[in-house]
Amino acid sequence: MTLARTAGRSKTISRLLCALIALYAVARLLSVFPNRVPMLAIVALQVLVPLTFAVIHGAVTYSPRAVLTFVAICIVIGNTIENIGVRTGFPYGHYYFTQLMGPRILSVPIFLGLAYVGMAYLSWILASLILNGALAGTRIVTVPILATAIMVAWDLSSDPVWSTVLHAWIWRDGGRYFGVPLTNFAGWILTNFVIYQLFAFYVRSRPISTQPAMPHPNLALLFYALCAAANILILIPLAGLPNISDPAGTQWRARSIG
Repeated sequence: MTLARTAGRSKTISRLLCALIALYAVARLLSVFPNRVPMLAIVALQVLVPLTFAVIHGAVTYSPRAVLTFVAICIVIGNTIENIGVRTGFPYGHYYFTQLMGPRILSVPIFLGLAYVGMAYLSWILASLILNGALAGTRIVTVPILATAIMVAWDLSSDPVWSTVLHAWIWRDGGRYFGVPLTNFAGWILTNFVIYQLFAFYVRSRPISTQPAMPHPNLALLFYALCAAANILILIPLAGLPNISDPAGTQWRARSIG
């Protein structure tokens, strides 16, 4: 492939990724008006757009085979542990899903299983950039650990909204963190570390680049920053809500959850 074709392909991919970022921004704006747009449509956009971004960005950063492996690991591990969690309470705590997130595979909504992919990939890229990318030496473990911490930080901001406020899933006994049990975050640490460690071993075992090429890492960082900043929008629909009770009867200020 000539240099001109390579540059042209890179620009095309960058534009496509930017379009996905813009579409995700629209999806987050729509969540401010949940009564005007079907909630399932908002959920679909907020799940499928990051997933598409991850597949395209990952195919360029690593390889198509590698990113599909990442997707498979996320879906298999995420859905398996979520189904175990719903049935047994381990490792997250006792909870169940409502109809808000649409159809299910066994006990877990399809969109929930797919939701792991986009944010998990963005968290992985951010951790890789912070620790200089290449999975050499101790980074075979430290990159998965940092990626897990970044992913759990995202759940800290989103889980109370989707459970205590929107009731996409219900924590049967409530919890100390705005109606969410602390065991949920321990379960997230376990689940995501397994996902990242398996992918790290996969990447390490194959002769593919582990250091993303510019400018695409900047777009991944922008996407993650947008995900974080968009959480501020949650305050808008919560502003007029009264206190909210979790299943244990504990009262929470709606604005505090946002």
